Amino acid sequence: MTNDHAAAPPADATARTPAHPRSHPLTVGFDLDMTLIDSRPGIRAVYEQLVAETGVYVDVELAVSRLGPPLDEELANWFAAERVPEASDLYRALYPRYAIDPTPAMPGALDAVGAVRAAGGRPVVVTAKYEPNARLHLDHVGIDAELRGWLWAEAKAQALLEWGASVYVGDHVGDVRGARTAGALSVAVATGPCDAAELRAAGADVVLDDLTQFPAWFAAYSSAAA
Repeated sequence: MTNDHAAAPPADATARTPAHPRSHPLTVGFDLDMTLIDSRPGIRAVYEQLVAETGVYVDVELAVSRLGPPLDEELANWFAAERVPEASDLYRALYPRYAIDPTPAMPGALDAVGAVRAAGGRPVVVTAKYEPNARLHLDHVGIDAELRGWLWAEAKAQALLEWGASVYVGDHVGDVRGARTAGALSVAVATGPCDAAELRAAGADVVLDDLTQFPAWFAAYSSAAA
């Protein structure tokens, strides 16, 4: 396993052949929260409104600090089990009003997606987020990509395999597991709740500080894979 913080990729990472045949065009998957978008401000606002409407205490800062897993898993820390479905429905109903406008693209996100398109590739987004809300985020920040929602960790491989993705980019160890389950190259960005050491330990093939390093890495990777 090889990991890299520099813009240029290690030779063995660029040469690795995915377990399934490379798609044409080259398909690159991206996670959404804390990979393409900084969803913390918006999610914080939704949790605050959820607390106001339900009267149930949520440590909002703690919840926002560990984004990645499905919503129901986080809500189970604060709501009684029988109330989690109701709380989930309310959270998703509140989301379009409170979460979209405050949420910016992550640094380098638009350039990373653009680099895939410029190389003749196809960017796709695979996220654990409720798909209609994920689409609102992509539209808001101006990212045009195919989207699959409500898939977490190993389940993300369903969409990655269907689309023939050769690379999957994410910020969480769950994203690494999804990439490896799909036989895709796991490119991790240390911009979410998991630091570089955790991402390496989970099996990421490449670790970048953030997406600003992605275009240079991808140029070398796509050239070597051609």
